[in-house]
Amino acid sequence: MTDFSVTGERIDKYLGLTAKALNKVSIIGDPGTDSHNKAEDILGMVNAYYSDAKYFLSEGRGDDAFAAINYAHGWIDCGVRLGYLDGKGDWKLFTLSS
Repeated sequence: MTDFSVTGERIDKYLGLTAKALNKVSIIGDPGTDSHNKAEDILGMVNAYYSDAKYFLSEGRGDDAFAAINYAHGWIDCGVRLGYLDGKGDWKLFTLSS
């Protein structure tokens, strides 16, 4: 089996990308609505995976950190794509709906 270890620089790149995405998004729905609650749930998952990525990196588990940060960004991207989060039209950070 081939070793596909991810470099620290690549992990840092994606941690930064996801941090930038987190700083850019906002919840679309009004507080108390179902869509707002779903957006909060999505952001909770993003933050959990982001935190996991940083923990794994601190433990020297780069492959796990890379997987976790990609899950985090996938969650936030999904929230934007489904219309629960506003990505401010940033097609470089998010997969926008057509």
